Amino acid sequence: MTSNTFYTLAVFAIVLLIITKPIGLWLTPIAQGRAPAVVDAIDRRLISVLAPSGREESWQRYAVSLLTFNTLGLIFLYVLQRIQGWLPLNPQGFEGVAPDQAFNTAVSFVTNTNWQSYGGEMTMSYLTQMLGMGVQNFLSAATGIAVAFALMRGFSRHESSTIGCFAHDVIRITLWVLLPMCLTYALFLVSQGVIQNMSDYLTVTTLAGDSQSIAMGPVASQEAVKLLGTNGGGFFNVNSAHPFENPTPLTNFLEALAIFAIPTGLTYAFGRMVGHQREGWMLWQVMGALFVLAFTAFVYTESTGNPLLQAIGAEGLSWEGKDARFDLGALSLFSTVTTSASCGAVAVMHDSLMPLSGMVTMVLMQLGEVVFGGVGAGFYGMIVMAVIAVFIASLMVGRTPEYLGKKITPKEMKLAALTMLTVPFIVLAGTGINLMLPGALESLNNPGAHGLSEILYAWTSAANNNGSAFAGLNANTAFYNIGLAIAMWLGRFIVIVLTLALAGTLARERHVPSGKGTLDTASHLFAGLLIGVVLLVGALTYLPVLALGPVAEMLSLL
Repeated sequence: MTSNTFYTLAVFAIVLLIITKPIGLWLTPIAQGRAPAVVDAIDRRLISVLAPSGREESWQRYAVSLLTFNTLGLIFLYVLQRIQGWLPLNPQGFEGVAPDQAFNTAVSFVTNTNWQSYGGEMTMSYLTQMLGMGVQNFLSAATGIAVAFALMRGFSRHESSTIGCFAHDVIRITLWVLLPMCLTYALFLVSQGVIQNMSDYLTVTTLAGDSQSIAMGPVASQEAVKLLGTNGGGFFNVNSAHPFENPTPLTNFLEALAIFAIPTGLTYAFGRMVGHQREGWMLWQVMGALFVLAFTAFVYTESTGNPLLQAIGAEGLSWEGKDARFDLGALSLFSTVTTSASCGAVAVMHDSLMPLSGMVTMVLMQLGEVVFGGVGAGFYGMIVMAVIAVFIASLMVGRTPEYLGKKITPKEMKLAALTMLTVPFIVLAGTGINLMLPGALESLNNPGAHGLSEILYAWTSAANNNGSAFAGLNANTAFYNIGLAIAMWLGRFIVIVLTLALAGTLARERHVPSGKGTLDTASHLFAGLLIGVVLLVGALTYLPVLALGPVAEMLSLL
């Protein structure tokens, strides 16, 4: 790595480490089922009004509440898009969105994916952006964090039949975590040049004498929750490569940091919840090690340049599809962060990446985005990996599998295995069906190995609820809109239900005291084993197809 990229990574890691504990301390009481002390009195009054009948729920009831809540959100957002042409706050006079695209977009934002087969500034009214996409950005993020809290309670409770109240969790997460953070961050973005207005689009005359329309809108408010909630959906078609969304090097750095802010705090909150802070830091170290590995591989690949261009005398980086306002370190940081988390916001067109750096972004998603990951989703994905790692480690030393005082029985292993295999199955099944349908293949703009990578990336992004894309694929067709929507819904909610089942199973168990000193002496070995399990899962579940895409692209350049 160059010195600038090294400094970028070092500063990012230091700042991320500094904010971990404060955010974790703020999240902990909410994970315990109450508001932070400074707002507890207000919280009790609001809860009595907003959810007076809310009570502790079993994992089954918690799952039903969650699915019902998100299904209602899906219906509302679908209807809103279809009738937006009749509604106010539509200065451009956009018509209602087509049925298949409205369905895809509704599923996308409800599942925290924010896959976009449309250009925001050319399709959605201000009302749809705010009341539809903006609201779901908050609620989908709150849903993911709520599931993470439920799993924490599974480890911290003993012989309990409940894992919390979904309504109370969503209200508290939205009011006391997402809203204050997003309000503060949106004001910062405005100070840097991100627009926030309700104006008509501006028509200007360019230096060449042509007429150009410049999109306006309430961007900063949506940009804040898009990043802090790891949603990723851009107000503009080019997302965070647009100067109205990401105007300066400082915003680029802090947007990447915002994506990891809540996920990093969840690791600290977990340590406090289970009474073993070392375990929270161990998870942080595992995620950090995987992130540094991915970032280094990405930078190395991009810094070598394109051999085809070098063969004709064009030395240096391949800048096609990259924003020249930012250096390699800044662009690499954003791309690595957004695919480590289930965010999907982009400051680089991933379709323009070198084959192996494109594979890095794909692999990060295929690991389940457990490298800090999406709000809540990355945490509970990593805990599933931890359960598997504990089981393997225990078999290696001949001990009964146990993690944080809870025995890992065949039931927990079955739930962890199903959780781990669900998304790879959806990705590989969707990709396989896609490749068999000539009509679907007509959407490709690139033949050969890169075309396969575009298809695999699309299904990987959808099922893992990321939302970024290899943009050379025309996904605005009935097949992709409906097929990818199904992948998004199943990839989100099957995993959530299985995670809640795991939480419920753990909560019912009694506490099994660990041997004295076991946690301290085994932490580093466990961390290494956990990294190995994460990488092995990715390799075994995707390698057969993955090798045909990016690796074949790389070989074609040699």
